[in-house]
Amino acid sequence: MSVHLIVNADDLGASVGVNRGIVQCHREGIVTSASLMVTGAAAEDAVAAARANPALAVGLHWDVVGEDEREFDLGDKEAVRSEFAAQLERFRALMGRAPTHVDSHRHMHLAEEVRDLVRELVAPLGVPLRGDGEVSFIGGFYAQWEWGVTELEHVSVGALQGILRDEVREGWTELSCHPGYMTPSYRSTYAFEREAEIRTLTDERVRATLAELGITLESYATYRERAQAP
Repeated sequence: MSVHLIVNADDLGASVGVNRGIVQCHREGIVTSASLMVTGAAAEDAVAAARANPALAVGLHWDVVGEDEREFDLGDKEAVRSEFAAQLERFRALMGRAPTHVDSHRHMHLAEEVRDLVRELVAPLGVPLRGDGEVSFIGGFYAQWEWGVTELEHVSVGALQGILRDEVREGWTELSCHPGYMTPSYRSTYAFEREAEIRTLTDERVRATLAELGITLESYATYRERAQAP
């Protein structure tokens, strides 16, 4: 059985700098897919970037908290349905198509009170939902394993090589990442760490490790074409 890896960049659309970093990691590195935050300040810039890079698969990054920790009652089922429908409609209006996959900002869709409902809402799309078991998920390439505490070794070349060797298994796997460049108007608890991710994701040693391990880079678009083919 072969080994297929999707490298997905979250937060596309959050800012122009984040968009620029994701595109660089796609063109020069190993990012193959991205998740569009339609609530982001630079969502339209993100769509233009996606159209200029058609090999970059784009999914929906459902967002109900933003970077400012705004309040949202996940227990309000009608509010969840309404917000998901609105963001999906916005995605379709921006991209002119449905998303290739769905996930959420800060993994809010995995909260116990909303998990089953989000699965129900995504099911008609026929696309993978992060954490549903269809595609294995690795989220350890992140510099804040403890909230607000930065340890850049977690996003170093060595750390990523270790993930590739020890955690990517046969079949289909998604590795999430958060590359981006900081801009004055963008406020986030995860800031300069994004630029460290860019350096790692574009490092030639990472591609060499992929080749050594026989890991094939894929996207959520190629997943639909290959893994879901009759």
